[in-house]
Amino acid sequence: MDKKYNTNQHSVYLLQYHFMLVVKYRRKMLNDEICKRLREIFKYIAENPRYSLKVIEFNHDIDHLHILFEAEPKSELVKFINAYKSTSSRIIKQEFTHIRKFLWKEYFWSRSYFLATTGGVSLEVLKKYVENQGVKEKGENLDKRTKAYRNL
Repeated sequence: MDKKYNTNQHSVYLLQYHFMLVVKYRRKMLNDEICKRLREIFKYIAENPRYSLKVIEFNHDIDHLHILFEAEPKSELVKFINAYKSTSSRIIKQEFTHIRKFLWKEYFWSRSYFLATTGGVSLEVLKKYVENQGVKEKGENLDKRTKAYRNL
């Protein structure tokens, strides 16, 4: 697979990351509608010149997000992640008020997150992994509580 490198005035680079964010206590409350809004928020913040990130792939399971994105050498990833977590948490709780009853002390995201470069695995393999996240409808064996969370 040919890799497309980015350039700026003084460097050539390819900075691709796999970012995973988990709902606090792994509460099973992410559905397609919430995920769509989380993606919009991610893209809006990522376009800020301070971060200059580009989404490659964005998907979810019922209790976590997987995001593949590209960054520039000047991107402040830790500041971006903190901005995204706080902004998305606030907006999601405002727009989807029904999820508040599943949260404890108003926390939406877990304090921790996963962030890795994609250098060890090809981007295509990671894209397929992220695309295939989520429980499949056929043959799923979920308890009643999990099914209720999925229908939020």
